[in-house]
Amino acid sequence: MERSAVKVCHFTSAHPADDVRIFHKECVSLAEAGFQVFLVAANAEEKTVNGVQIVSADIPKAGRFSRMLKTSRAVYKKALSLDADIYHFHDPELLPYGLKLKRKGKKVIYDAHEDVPKQILGKFWINKYLRKTVAVSFRTYENYVAKRLNYIFTATPFIRDRFAAINPKSIDINNFPLLSELLDETDWATKANEICYIGGISQIRGLEQLIDALDHLPEVRLNLAGKCSPASFETLLKSKPGWNQVNEYGFVSRKETAEIMAKSRVGIVTFLPLPNHVDAQPNKMFEYMSAGIPVIGSDFPLWNDILVKNDCGVCVDPENPEAIAEAVKMLFADPEKAKLMGQNGRKAVMEQYNWSAQAAKMVEIYYELAQPL
Repeated sequence: MERSAVKVCHFTSAHPADDVRIFHKECVSLAEAGFQVFLVAANAEEKTVNGVQIVSADIPKAGRFSRMLKTSRAVYKKALSLDADIYHFHDPELLPYGLKLKRKGKKVIYDAHEDVPKQILGKFWINKYLRKTVAVSFRTYENYVAKRLNYIFTATPFIRDRFAAINPKSIDINNFPLLSELLDETDWATKANEICYIGGISQIRGLEQLIDALDHLPEVRLNLAGKCSPASFETLLKSKPGWNQVNEYGFVSRKETAEIMAKSRVGIVTFLPLPNHVDAQPNKMFEYMSAGIPVIGSDFPLWNDILVKNDCGVCVDPENPEAIAEAVKMLFADPEKAKLMGQNGRKAVMEQYNWSAQAAKMVEIYYELAQPL
């Protein structure tokens, strides 16, 4: 079947229509490969961008549990109405609808961005005494559905290995950066005494320890960009002395992300050692590398293998504010070394950790699914 005749529908109940992985990487790459691509998201602006037709499922704004029920149902119904050939969904609450689509004879891909059972163990909004039971129950159901779908895409090799035991049609489509998006040629000497953290702001991502590290870095400012959750954690952060050294940006665009990285000397990704973090490959780690700035990351074996092996960063104990501060001081004290680490990170992205090879893997699978049975 010609690609131009194949209708593809991505749908999400939890992500915005301009999500980096879903829209900028996967949907745009499929459109460039010649497929008809639709993206259904909640309360999205309906338009066609880069060959991708964005379709809105309009739902009143609500809380987490309402989203999981009402929003997921509405997004599914809108996706179903498009009568696509291949469906590709991105959220665990959409698993029942992925199974429904499969039973209707559609070809279905589940995109597992996270190892959700491990992620549940760190969810602050789930009673800590219930988390293990909830995680085991979810894993059982997720495995049941995954076994019956056409393909499982995962954001890391670790998650792939878990699903491969359930469904041999499991492949890692790593969330590596787009090659040209964050490329920065800023003169290193013009960079301010600033570090940056860009991403979700929460307790489990080590933001409390990062703010505390500023107590030991009186001449350094932190460029902090992202949405904070819950509100009580934001209040806690703002009560700390180190908050006076924070440039708060809130949620930023991709262009603003590049601008913040360009003026920063170091990128920080010091997630706490939760089960879902130890084997993760944070998108921001590779984006810092792509932008040509050294990375201070958590001292996990996988992260050590990426940052230390490529000599593009330093790994520290993420629970120790003084260790984070010492790493910043070391990189600030030797700008030539920091600049070289940034260049090494950029080289590693150019040669290995980039989206181009991942897009090629994905397109090949779509072409396989587009063939008649």
